[in-house]
Amino acid sequence: MMTRREPDRPEAHGGQVRAIMRHFPDAPRPFIDLSTGINPQTYPLAMPSLQTLARLPETDEEDDLREAAAAAYGAADPDMVATGPGSQSLISLLPRIVTASSACILGPTYSGHATAWQQSGMAVRNVVDPDDLVRQSAEPGTVCIVCNPNNPDGRILSAAILRDLADRCASHGNHLVVDEAFADFDGESLIPALPHPGLIVLRSFGKTYGLPGVRLGFLLASPETAERTRNLIGAWPVGSLALAAGRQALRDARWLDRARLAASRAKDRLTGLLEAAGLRHEGHARLFTLLRTDDAPELWAHLCRHGIATRRFSAQPDALRLGLPGDEQAWVRLDHALHAWRGRSP
Repeated sequence: MMTRREPDRPEAHGGQVRAIMRHFPDAPRPFIDLSTGINPQTYPLAMPSLQTLARLPETDEEDDLREAAAAAYGAADPDMVATGPGSQSLISLLPRIVTASSACILGPTYSGHATAWQQSGMAVRNVVDPDDLVRQSAEPGTVCIVCNPNNPDGRILSAAILRDLADRCASHGNHLVVDEAFADFDGESLIPALPHPGLIVLRSFGKTYGLPGVRLGFLLASPETAERTRNLIGAWPVGSLALAAGRQALRDARWLDRARLAASRAKDRLTGLLEAAGLRHEGHARLFTLLRTDDAPELWAHLCRHGIATRRFSAQPDALRLGLPGDEQAWVRLDHALHAWRGRSP
């Protein structure tokens, strides 16, 4: 069977594996999704009853979720927590939460941040040097944005550096947004610095607990900013399934400790496979790694033909991001695909 023409442009986000694999009809099944950087070990959620799903969430359930999030993330007060249907929805809401005329983003990073501000008519400046971000923080009406750990390259900035940046932003009437989507596994959180007049922190639930379909995320900030966020989202910010998942998982510290250890071991195994294939990798995030090669487009297609989806980037054509395989079958297929890549003819 003739292989269909490969897609010309990378997907805007990870996932969408079926859409990608339509271009590779001869690829083995099941498809293996390494494109998202989501924990492949899923939290053993006790599903809510049908009766729970047949009614609207109660206020005390939402309050309990915010208390669980505050305790899990190190916030002193649940009033500093706002919930949303995934951190992406909160990113999209930021231009209405923060008063600013421009955004300065430390990149290359997750494109959803730039998109949110551009769609709101704001000027967006991307910088690659943290010193440039520091200088921009003094410009009136600027919101500074950092993903920490960064996606996709796994760069991690210390909490001390970011705390100084938040102080500088606040001294000029500006804000610092720190997206800590992967911070449950890596890096120091800035949440203990709250409440802070110039700081907003985002957290992702689905990436950590392997439940992205639940759609649950958190914004943590001063009580005033968190309340403004809750008012903008409106009543019933998340559904009963998200309430049940968050209240269970965020209080299960033992599971999270085991997940961190498993991810650390898996990351070592992944980088070992890449090194054996002669591929250069970078980054410190445990849930994914970024590899660099001039042959990245060819490697992406090679892996797709083996039924493995990875993340490519239009702005970084030499880069591919790989998440962690979720079971031994996936590890074996990745090993075979990388072995075949190393042994290919020039």
